[in-house]
Amino acid sequence: MNKRLYETTFIVNASLEDSQIESTVAHITEVITRNGGEITATNRWGRKRLAYPIQKKNNGCYVNIEYLAGGTVNAQLERLYLLDENILRFLTIQVDKKAIKSRLQQQSAPAAVTPAAVPVSAAPPVPPPPVESKSPPPREPLFEDDAAAKGAPKP
Repeated sequence: MNKRLYETTFIVNASLEDSQIESTVAHITEVITRNGGEITATNRWGRKRLAYPIQKKNNGCYVNIEYLAGGTVNAQLERLYLLDENILRFLTIQVDKKAIKSRLQQQSAPAAVTPAAVPVSAAPPVPPPPVESKSPPPREPLFEDDAAAKGAPKP
């Protein structure tokens, strides 16, 4: 089976205790792994105020999970999200190849430039040449009232 990278973000009811929120997240990760998925990252964004009330709730606990899986896992996840009353909203997307490439480039770029890689005896940076400031040319008035205010004769 061809596994693809997916990302699911869901909002759990924030009025629950932390142990209940963790059990909900654990149940979702269990469903992913039980159906042949492999979790690559779990990001808990924490409790946030919602932009608008969802099911008469103003706060939610955001969780983001990245995983590798086949297409059947998503159907199981959506069913779980709809049946679980503690989950207010959810969104699952397939991460496209361009986003994967940009993530890999971002991860490799900061690793290449580290403070240890810069030699200590490096010469101080050369300041850029001074920029000459040119004053703008005098402008003609746009309206006759402006010209009269400045003392210029009317044509």
